[in-house]
Amino acid sequence: MSLPVSPLAPAQFPTLPAISGVRFATANSGMRYKGRDDLLLAVFPEGTSVAGVFTKNSMPGEPVVWGRKILSKGTARALVVNSGIANVFTGAAGTETVLQTARTAAELVGGLPEEVYVASTGVIGNKVPTEYITNTLPGMMDGLDEGNAEAAAKAILTTDTFAKGATATCKIGDQTVTLSGFAKGSGMIAPDMATMLAFLFTDANIPSAILQQLLAETNEKSFNCVTVDSDTSTSDTALLFATNTAGNTAPSSATDPALDGFRAALLEIMQDLAIQIAKDGEGASKFITVNVTGAESDTSAKVIALAIANSPLVKTAIAGEDANWGRVVMAVGKSGEKADRDNLRLEICGVLIAEKGAPFAGYKEEQITDHMKGQDITIDVDVAVGTGTSTAWTCDLTHGYIEINADYRS
Repeated sequence: MSLPVSPLAPAQFPTLPAISGVRFATANSGMRYKGRDDLLLAVFPEGTSVAGVFTKNSMPGEPVVWGRKILSKGTARALVVNSGIANVFTGAAGTETVLQTARTAAELVGGLPEEVYVASTGVIGNKVPTEYITNTLPGMMDGLDEGNAEAAAKAILTTDTFAKGATATCKIGDQTVTLSGFAKGSGMIAPDMATMLAFLFTDANIPSAILQQLLAETNEKSFNCVTVDSDTSTSDTALLFATNTAGNTAPSSATDPALDGFRAALLEIMQDLAIQIAKDGEGASKFITVNVTGAESDTSAKVIALAIANSPLVKTAIAGEDANWGRVVMAVGKSGEKADRDNLRLEICGVLIAEKGAPFAGYKEEQITDHMKGQDITIDVDVAVGTGTSTAWTCDLTHGYIEINADYRS
């Protein structure tokens, strides 16, 4: 299925600098897609630290089960990702596919199967023809290159219309370190741990236990704040690999002040990727930012923000360029979180629409008409009960979403 590129797509894929020791290769396995690569192999140097977060969906794919199982080892030598078939709800055959994939890759890179991470994305319930992966991997070794990041990002796509990448640099002590990453996701996006698939890489020297705390913390303010359709995938996985080659002094804990810059850079690229996913939402024509303030807590604010962002009525109104702000008020109320109706304040695209339990006296709908025709829509709600804040990112809901998902397996 060939889809037109999202009108919200960036002009080009960013230049991702090489991360020392991280090499990528891609290939077409012949499993489902024709005319494009659908298999990714990433190889890491010995001693690479790893952190991960996985879906909370109770029907996880076998790659998720495997990732959870090996994460405590804390080291990684390789990553294998296939797109097109998700290896979800495939029984014992799916388990065997993951094991054979890990064993094959481990033998090729000189590591242990428990150091090989596996991810899959695509149709649920179809058996993965294991030999398409294991027979293709050996030939990919000669193509490994630090400069293959864009090809790697493209190989993991399904209904995405563009590859998503981001990068940042920071200091740990006196040493400059680099972070880069790419992600895929377009539909079935309401992460409850991560996004569909996201892979992040750094040359920083950070032990796995600390890396895990940083990833989990940052995930809550990035991938867990993006939604396209309120559906949490069975395959959601985000992995962060640190090659420990930058030469910085290893931090003593996740709260070490030396990590302040790294934490900020990690948040920057994870939020960047989350926003790109929302901008590539299936059928999207508008990008929506929902800011909630004045909530009882940050957690409460997040629940309210996602209630607004997930509302089909809010999303379809925006698709139709209709400033039907009553739907936003409705979504605040349905969230179940505390909000003061008689002191609530609502702005859309910077235009004050409602306050103190009623429409703002000076509001006229023509003030917002031109804003609603634009591609970037901002909703600001102050629920007036506390100091909690949160932001969620989403897109509108158009006929395109229905068409894409009606034809997905065709």
